[in-house]
Amino acid sequence: MKASGVLTHEDQQKLLRWARLAIERAVEGGSEMEVARAELSEGLLAPHGAFVTIKKQGDLRGCIGKMDFEHPVWENVLTAAVASALEDPRFSPLQPDELAEVRLEISVLEPPHQLARHELFDAQRHGIIVEKGMHHALLLPKVAQEYGWGAEKTLETVCVKAGLAPTAWRDADARLQVFEAFDFGEPEDGAVSGKI
Repeated sequence: MKASGVLTHEDQQKLLRWARLAIERAVEGGSEMEVARAELSEGLLAPHGAFVTIKKQGDLRGCIGKMDFEHPVWENVLTAAVASALEDPRFSPLQPDELAEVRLEISVLEPPHQLARHELFDAQRHGIIVEKGMHHALLLPKVAQEYGWGAEKTLETVCVKAGLAPTAWRDADARLQVFEAFDFGEPEDGAVSGKI
């Protein structure tokens, strides 16, 4: 079942609130976030991968995911949230004085599957994973959507992110997988938005 059909608006609000609280506690050195069993709906207990993106004044400040389809989505969101704040190697750890300036976005992922033919890749709908040798990288669907990229540009970009040549996606030993994601986040006005 698609994540967009499982997570209610209330579920989305809870995930955003919990992700922010988990980040605040981790950044400020507090205790680990705990969630009461009574708070967990069927949707929140469903197994889905998750990425948490942190943006500061519209710019990326951290993004890490948990591609674990055996654990419930709420656990993956909290793990990814803390990792995005503290462990993204592209950025220094988030500081307490930045908490009020950042906005969170959550991407709930469907399990990836092998891309049978390059021409079946739809950059506006699919996220993409490339693996070749020891190299691998992932781009969420919203990246191509936000930049207006087509399939070839997206494939080249994920290869470069993996430390490969831009055309490595064409190589016979390159493994490509696609997935779909449901995105929602904290807008400027504090309400929860959601889109597929």
